[in-house]
Amino acid sequence: MCAMPSAEKMPPTRAHQPATEQAPQPVLPTQQDKIATAGSELFGGPIGRRALLSTSRLTPVRVIALVAIGMFALGMVQKAPCYNGGWFVGASSQYTHACYSDIPHLYQGRGFADGLVPYFDRLPGDGMEYLEYPVLTGLFMQVAAWLTPDGGSIQHQEKFYWMVNAGMLMICAVIIAVCVARIHRRRPWDALLVALAPAFALTATINWDLFAVALTALAMLMWSRGRSVSAGILIGLAAAAKLYPALLLGPLLVLCWRTGRWRAFWPTAASAVGAWLAVNLPVMISHDAAGFHIREGWAKFYTFSQERGVDFGSFWLILSQRMDDPLTTDTVNSLATALMLLCCLGVAALGLTAPRRPRLAQLVFLIVAAFVLTNKVYSPQYVLWLIPLAVLARPRWRDFLIWQVCEVAYFLGIWMYLAFTTSGDAHKGLPTEGYQLAIAVHLLGTLYLCAVVVRDIYLPERDVVRRTGEDDPSGGVLDGAPDVFVLGPAARPRHQGVHEGVGTCVTWGTAPDGGPSAR
Repeated sequence: MCAMPSAEKMPPTRAHQPATEQAPQPVLPTQQDKIATAGSELFGGPIGRRALLSTSRLTPVRVIALVAIGMFALGMVQKAPCYNGGWFVGASSQYTHACYSDIPHLYQGRGFADGLVPYFDRLPGDGMEYLEYPVLTGLFMQVAAWLTPDGGSIQHQEKFYWMVNAGMLMICAVIIAVCVARIHRRRPWDALLVALAPAFALTATINWDLFAVALTALAMLMWSRGRSVSAGILIGLAAAAKLYPALLLGPLLVLCWRTGRWRAFWPTAASAVGAWLAVNLPVMISHDAAGFHIREGWAKFYTFSQERGVDFGSFWLILSQRMDDPLTTDTVNSLATALMLLCCLGVAALGLTAPRRPRLAQLVFLIVAAFVLTNKVYSPQYVLWLIPLAVLARPRWRDFLIWQVCEVAYFLGIWMYLAFTTSGDAHKGLPTEGYQLAIAVHLLGTLYLCAVVVRDIYLPERDVVRRTGEDDPSGGVLDGAPDVFVLGPAARPRHQGVHEGVGTCVTWGTAPDGGPSAR
């Protein structure tokens, strides 16, 4: 095989062919992925070469939306034992049934049942003084509270509140799956990985994370269409719902630096900051006789994140439970921040030194994964942040399912551990050592997927997406862009392994016979 050509020397991909040519056919996983082929036998086997796909009303996007709704509904059914009493009866029932959710408990616990206004009204009692969620998530919670009727017992209201939130979050789940299907135009069926992900269904209604994930997916869709301002606005809104979407600006900066596409980056960054400020400023700034100052209720999310100790799911918890003298919260904050900064530098170096420019989805997945891996808490619903990014970065059923098995094991592990700690002398559930093993499994699962993505970056011929000759379908203006600034080995072109006119030169991304290259 010849040395990999640079972007400016590569032949035009199918996405860049003239409009007069026939539209490219979608990539079918059953023709490229052995596990997808084997799984399709449950539904009649792989699609044939002569199948008339365009004649069916069940387009890939519609099928994926329906599957996402079906899986979400199954996730709601899994919560039925708690809906029927587990949230309210018995200290450990909601854990032994693995159906815990923050949503019904916070309806009364954060003042929505009493009509308190988030961030403005102080909560009664000695616990949390204000709502500890970002502003846009607080608005999402408030809208659901407005839709919840006042009549009946408080338990009835809490169940209705959970159901309203579940309906709104189902819309978010469909948006995420559809966005993933549309980002990679030739690979819509990859979104089935999102729709069918077991961890997606199990954790969807634990908290409100799906709202931020949906905004992030929409932002990536807009970027893939070359709409930088719209993408920036959506990134800003997503960051106003959850902190992690702001990390998308890092990979965009690195890749725009490598390609010199600054005219796309700066409007995106500016519109993201503007959208975040537009949402937060009305709640952030308070004015009284002493002048303008930051409202305490708005700042609660940030102070709580700083002050909370080591929590579930993180490797910091394993260290804390195994140390005679555990690290203080300030020390863990400093170490976690230092680790995250090192990861950011590593991802930036990867983006600038890789032999071929990484795809945007690959770097975004790595930076978000680094954030959750180094954080002092890795809640079970954080997997929702990673699932659509993992599908875009590495749409391979085997690797995805390995990771999902690890996440499902952790999902069961955390609830069994909480059942153990709340069951008193009965000790029903998973002891501390077993829970530590569950943490290690789900951390290793995420690290495994990170390692596979890094391998794809350094060995682009292993990249499933680029194997068909495409460059970066989610990259927008980065798709097919030549390198302008690179470092290390990427700055030194490799010598041709085949002399001109001698031997066989394989076009990058294809095998000599024109089919997909070997793994």
